[in-house]
Amino acid sequence: MIKKILISQPKPASDKSPYYDIAREYGTEMVFRPFFKVEGISSKEFRQQKISLLDHTAVVFTSRHAIDNYFKLAKELRITIPEDMKYFCLIETVALYIQKYVQYRKRKIFFGTNGKIDGLIPLMLKHKNEKYLVPLSSVHNDDIKNMLDNKKLKHSECVMYSTVSNDFSAAEKAAFDYDMMVFFSPTGVKALKKNFPDFEQGDIKIAAFGPATAKEVEAQGLHIDLVAPSKEYPSMTAALKAYLEAQK
Repeated sequence: MIKKILISQPKPASDKSPYYDIAREYGTEMVFRPFFKVEGISSKEFRQQKISLLDHTAVVFTSRHAIDNYFKLAKELRITIPEDMKYFCLIETVALYIQKYVQYRKRKIFFGTNGKIDGLIPLMLKHKNEKYLVPLSSVHNDDIKNMLDNKKLKHSECVMYSTVSNDFSAAEKAAFDYDMMVFFSPTGVKALKKNFPDFEQGDIKIAAFGPATAKEVEAQGLHIDLVAPSKEYPSMTAALKAYLEAQK
């Protein structure tokens, strides 16, 4: 019986989160505890990359972390971002987050449809004369660079933030008694093994969001009980609800 689930994400800002609905319906305790945290790099570290924000006419944002750290660095460097700067975001929720820093105008904010860079490229090709800046985490691959190269789009990549393990305290380790853990990135899975080098899965169920996360779970010698998204269950909450229903 699954009574206590560890969600490796920050606690939802709203009580209306689907996770709380699931908790009430199935009598489970949801514990939100990120396994890693994001830290922005310093303006000095950014300068060492020899990238100028104002040399670019458009920015590609893959996450809210990228948005936060782009505008944080601009402030630290005392750079005023031009009004006509264009922003290209993987999904609409990331695009809407830009309102925290600039007035939302459809003529300068664009977003893709599938949450992946290939869903954004058609829009970028309509603005092929732009010079794109792509802020990234210190942990990244060359997929975006290679795709933009293949489409002959002018672009630069730069590191603006790093992902580090959010270490567990001794008290948290002693009270680690979950029936299920839900992971959303390979980094979270690696952080589990960093905090618990001798971790044995036993009867603990593991859910993974996305193929890269699932691959890392298996690479760490663990078995997966639930993978999302799927055609039937497009979100982790939908998949988790169906899984708990099947366990009744």
